[in-house]
Amino acid sequence: MIHVLATINLKTGTRSAFLKHLMANVPAVLAEQGCHGYTPAIDIDSGLAAQGPLRGDAVVIVEAWTDMACLNAHLVAPHMGTYREKVKDMVDSVTLQVLQSA
Repeated sequence: MIHVLATINLKTGTRSAFLKHLMANVPAVLAEQGCHGYTPAIDIDSGLAAQGPLRGDAVVIVEAWTDMACLNAHLVAPHMGTYREKVKDMVDSVTLQVLQSA
């Protein structure tokens, strides 16, 4: 199993509009072969001492894929290109952490 933490850092004040586009794309991603989970998440104030500073202009997508072939197919899926075009002016940067089950 491949797990991905995709952190999308957004331009100030665009998170609400970004989330509308992202959430509209989620059903298409969940229907992809090998997708076991695709969950957008935002920071909350947990009160836990180990938590880093809250990021009001960030969205993290927690993903699970059968294998790298499925993840690679996801990255070039037509609906992902359409989604990226819609949000490109809202995004400052994207970082990925790609992990495998231990």
